[in-house]
Amino acid sequence: MTYELQPGLTHRLTLTVEEALTVPSVFPAAESFAAMPPVFATAFLVGLIERACIEALTPLLSDGERTVGTHVDINHCAATPVGMEVTAEVTLEAVSGRHLAFRVTAWDAAGTIGAGRHERHRIDLPRFLDTVDRKRAAL
Repeated sequence: MTYELQPGLTHRLTLTVEEALTVPSVFPAAESFAAMPPVFATAFLVGLIERACIEALTPLLSDGERTVGTHVDINHCAATPVGMEVTAEVTLEAVSGRHLAFRVTAWDAAGTIGAGRHERHRIDLPRFLDTVDRKRAAL
């Protein structure tokens, strides 16, 4: 690691909700999803939060080091329609070895749409991919 990660690291990321980010787009081939309202999907809210964490951490990691999500506990409490912006803010709350814990919040122009916690784990990418390759080879 090129920098010792410290609690307090904060990052914000904003996007505009497009049709491709709505509930029906999560599983387009599934009729049950196609029948859902076209609002910002929880799956994409989680993705936005993960992206914000990745963007916050990447400049501070060593070459070959990445982070992977290991736990998500988010309350998605309000719908956001297509065309509205969503902002996610992530704040690193705790660092314990390779384990990283974030407080997360998300909002649109009408107010809070989600909040909770997200945990990530620092990995050595080549070693991680080697483990994945061994798992694949065992099939």
